[in-house]
Amino acid sequence: MTPLRQRMLDDMKVRNLASNTQASYLLQVSAFAKFFHQSPERLGPEHIRTYQVHLTTVKRLAPSSLGIAVAALRFLYTVTLKQPWVAEEIPSPKKPQKLPVVLSAEEVAQFLGCVSTLKQRTLLSTIYATGLRVSEATHLKVTDIDSQRMTLRVEQGKGQKDRYVMLSPRLLENLRAYWKAVRPAGWLFPGEVAGQPIGRAAVEQACQMACRRSGLTKPVTPHSLRHAFAVHLLEAGTDIRTIQLLLGHRGLSTTARYLKLATSKVCSAKSPFDLLGRPESPAKLGGSPPQPH
Repeated sequence: MTPLRQRMLDDMKVRNLASNTQASYLLQVSAFAKFFHQSPERLGPEHIRTYQVHLTTVKRLAPSSLGIAVAALRFLYTVTLKQPWVAEEIPSPKKPQKLPVVLSAEEVAQFLGCVSTLKQRTLLSTIYATGLRVSEATHLKVTDIDSQRMTLRVEQGKGQKDRYVMLSPRLLENLRAYWKAVRPAGWLFPGEVAGQPIGRAAVEQACQMACRRSGLTKPVTPHSLRHAFAVHLLEAGTDIRTIQLLLGHRGLSTTARYLKLATSKVCSAKSPFDLLGRPESPAKLGGSPPQPH
């Protein structure tokens, strides 16, 4: 490991960045250095601009992927190398605001019924029932279930924050049936490797297989179930502040985007056109209807 790489790693550890973030930033900086075959210490704004153009036009990275590279380079040059020009010279890409496709309650039931294994079906049901992120669901422990208070404890979720979410009676029944069949001891959803939770890739693969079996035309990912959780709560009348706390969003503005997806609320509003009086026909008004040209 080079001294610069070690220094950047130490800077990230001191700031308690998540391990996944640390690994991602190091990977992005390594790719940047390999592109120019030089240490980033010898590279400057023009090199960064050239690299961003390459990622955009040649690699054709999506704005979200490009944003990760930008965040890594900003950290390197701002924190580790302490360069004053970073804010102006490393622009962040503007992300298009796209609305995700939302499953109806009937489609969720149809999808879950097509998940092949008990463990995967229970895990995906947990995501829909609680709104957890897939990484939060895979890292649940048996001890996180509190049947007395009817809550699930999410330990160190996104942003390294703990929170509690509701434990529905139906989900508790499913979890008990699953526990009796599998008898997990530590991780609620153990993986193939001893002592490790199930991996994200395995969950996403189960999602794809179930989606094909279900015959649904909408794409389904674990995050689709989280979106459905939020929208269905909103359409049922749950206030947005409660949904924010359940989802673990830092700001209310992030949760407020679900207002655009709650079609039963948004599209059920009465159009002002329906409130207009019926116009009198030309015949009643004593005129003749317009003739086509």
